[in-house]
This record gives sequence, structure tokens and C-alpha cells, in this order.
Amino acid sequence: MPLFGLVHMRAWASLFGQLLRSPRALCIREVHVHSQVAEAVLTSQLKPHQEKSNFIVKTPKGTRDLSPQQMVVREKILDMVVGCFKRHGAKRLDTPAFELKEMLTEKYGENSGLIYDLKDQGGELLSLRYDLTYPSSLTYLCEVPFARYLAMNKVKKMKRYHVGKVWRRESPTIVQGRYREFCQCDFDIAGHFDPMIPDAECLKIMCEILSGLQLGDFIIKVNDRRILDGMFAVCGVPESKFHAICSSIDKLDKIPWKDVRHEMVAKKGLAPEVADRIGDYVQCHGGVSLVEQMFQDPRLSQNKQALEGLRDLKLLFEYLTLFGIAEKISFDLSLARGLDYYTGVIYEAVLLQTPAQAEESFSVGSVAAGGRYDGLVGMFDPKGHKVPCVGLSIGVERIFSIVEQRMKTSGHKIRTTETQVFVATPQKNFLHERLKLIAELWDAGIKAELLYKNNPKLLTQLHYCEDMGIPLVVIIGEQEMKEGIIKLRSVASREEVAIKRENLVAEIQKRLSES
Repeated sequence: MPLFGLVHMRAWASLFGQLLRSPRALCIREVHVHSQVAEAVLTSQLKPHQEKSNFIVKTPKGTRDLSPQQMVVREKILDMVVGCFKRHGAKRLDTPAFELKEMLTEKYGENSGLIYDLKDQGGELLSLRYDLTYPSSLTYLCEVPFARYLAMNKVKKMKRYHVGKVWRRESPTIVQGRYREFCQCDFDIAGHFDPMIPDAECLKIMCEILSGLQLGDFIIKVNDRRILDGMFAVCGVPESKFHAICSSIDKLDKIPWKDVRHEMVAKKGLAPEVADRIGDYVQCHGGVSLVEQMFQDPRLSQNKQALEGLRDLKLLFEYLTLFGIAEKISFDLSLARGLDYYTGVIYEAVLLQTPAQAEESFSVGSVAAGGRYDGLVGMFDPKGHKVPCVGLSIGVERIFSIVEQRMKTSGHKIRTTETQVFVATPQKNFLHERLKLIAELWDAGIKAELLYKNNPKLLTQLHYCEDMGIPLVVIIGEQEMKEGIIKLRSVASREEVAIKRENLVAEIQKRLSES
């Protein structure tokens, strides 16, 4: 009999023996017996692992730890994004990290394999909430928790933002900021409103965030699901091939048209003349003048869906001009994403590379995307009631990768604490005085630190302030105690002034407000 089975059976035999004793005896010995069982099982399970010598301590594939320096940068990015969301009147919403599996996988067939499933924990099949950084048909899943929330709570109108971690089970591309666990920042407007006003605000928000983060020049591509459908129809694409051809067109930002055409014809069975007609459209991009040009197109102008989309885009550009951002928007007929769920305008922001950046071969693709999805809430409503929605997602991880790369290039030092004052002493046996003084500063709302030593050297304390970027030092010693003063030192200039003890907090607050 294997060792595990022998030990395990003996432990449980011992426990069974206790059941035959009196309740009093059982109470006295139950803790000891339970300990024996746990020890036997744990030892038998751990022993095989103890024999392995090649165990590597690491994070799971596609995940990473974030250092204090990285967290400082990350928090600044998130503060900028959330500040913009709040400026536009959004409320914060949070939803569970996992959802019922059927809510996430009902429509996606083979793509549902990219979702992390959780082991059945009491009768419910669950999956971690999922969002794939652009572009992919599974971008839909970032809106699932929001749509489910609206339907479940019968909410008909809401402007919300949501910041949280999501997970995807696919091969990560670390250099491009693609991870299996990542942070997502979403903004959505739900409700029945006049056409294109919420859509225009979403594009305005996207411009504000990307401009505020100072990532460089960017362009936001826009298209419309109805124009895509109309284009496919007038070009002669069978409806059964819409999705397949859409996924090919979606690759135009990565590979040239001739390769996309080859894929559509050779691999997806599209007639060459149909592919050529598509090529006439998808290589077009421009501003409102291109919208006007498409109104005159002999084929597209005959399609009802396409005309509806063109009318909305014309109105959208009118509002974008009033917002002062029309020059950042490009009507791009090659933008084809989210065919499963988007019902109207779709958009995607990409950074425009400088020649130097192109030489470095550092590309992160799109950094934000979104669109209108009017039918999603109805999928979760028992009566199928629809709530029109439009929204956007900011690719925080990709933006963070860009900022990280720039930090490495510039060698810029990041301060990881917000400490404003350091409490120091040049003498021994002054711990009690330092503790009383720092408590006074903390109580006044001042961010302060001291070294956790009874008798630290003054030079060590001053060096710590310089290394950590702490601007002010308060110094207390015997002479200062006798005179009822505290020395206040500027770390940058190394100038010291004597301050009366009772005026110290006010003086520090004054200096901090001026800095």
C-alpha cells in the first residue's frame, strides 16, 4: 500500500476510534486528533514537492508585479483618466470580478476559450470578467457586466465609469502591453437621447485623455456598423461571410491590402472581383468631405443601412467641429471591429509614430476604442427591452507601456513616497522627543517620517531625505529643547532656520502651500 494511503487510513482510524468513546473523552482529545489527521494528510501531499529541486519562484505567465516606481506612474495615469470621466459627470460603478459563465460565452463559440473559467463552487458555473485590448470581437465582453447591471436593475439612463482588473487567457505580448491580467477603464452612456450627442462626447473624452497624457500625436478612426454592412452588401459579399471578411479587413492596420485581399480570396473563398470592390472602399479615409463623397457613391448611396450610417456620421462631424476636435477624427472605411454587437458608430484611437519611434520598432497599436451597442442590454432583459448605449475603453496597460519605455530612455527618477517632513536628531536618547514631535505633525495632517532607530546618525538621516526626495527636515536636540525651538532645514538648499516650537506646524504648512 502506498505511504499516503497507509498514513491517511491510520489517521482516520484513530479519529473513528474516538467516536466510540464518551462525549467527554471526545471533547478532550478532538483537537489533538484533528491535528494528527491534518499533519498526516499535509505531510503526504507536500512530500513529493519537497523532492523537486527545480521549483522557480515567479509570477504566472502574462502577469507581473508593479514596483513602487511603476505604481506612482500608474496612479498618475489613472487619476488623469478618472478625473476626465468625473469632469463629464460620470458616476462610478463596480461589478463582481466574475460573472455567470453563460453570460460571457453565450454568443462566442470557439472564442470563449479565451475566458478564464472558475471551478464550480456550489452549483454555479462562473468565469472571470474578460476584456481584450483592441481590436477584437471579444471587446464586447467589457460591456457585459454593465449591460447585465442595467437589465437586472431596470436602469434606463446612466452615465458611468468603471475601473478594474480583467483577465484573458491568450498568449501575452508584454512589450506591447498585452497581459493576461490587466486594468481596464471604461466610460459609457446609457439611455434614449437625440442622435450623436453622446457619441460626440465619448470622442471628446477620448481626445481630452490622450492630449492630457501627452503621449504624442494621435488620430481617432471612426466608421459605422451600418456602413460596413452596406458596403459588404453592395460589393457582393454573401451575408454568411460578413464576419469572416470583417476580421480580414480588421488586419489592414498590420498588413498591406494585397495580403488582406489574398486572405479573403484564397482562404475565405471570396470572389476576386468582390474583393477588388471592397478594396476600393477600405483604402479610403478622410474627414467630413469623405462622408459627403460616399453620399454620391453610385453603389453605397443605394443601400438604406449605409445611408443611415452616413447621415449620422455627418451629424457627428458637425458636433465634433463644435467641440473643436474634428481635425483629430478620421472617417476610415477600413475600421471593422465588433461586428457581433456594435450597432452604429465605432471608433479607435491610435498614436502616430515619429520616424525615430518607427526605427525603434516599438508599436503598441490602438490605445482606446469604443462604439455604440444598442442591442446588448436587451439580451439580458427578460422582456427584451433595449437600452441604447455608447461607450469607450482606455487601454491603460498599453499607455503604461509607452510611459515606461520613455522613463527608461530618459532615466527620470520617480519619487515613490509623498513624505513632506522628516523628523531628525543629531544626538542620542531623543527617540521619545522625536515620537512626540512626529505625532504632532501627523495630527496636523502633515506627511512625516523618522528612522526606526533609537540613536541614528544625523548624516544617515539627511542622506535618507536626499535619496527619498523629502523636502523638509525638522531637527531636535538638547540645545533646541532648552531654547524651546526646532530647526527647520530645507533639503534642497541646506538652509536652516530656528522656529519656535508652538509655531512649527504653521510654518511647515505655509512652506508646503508655497512650494
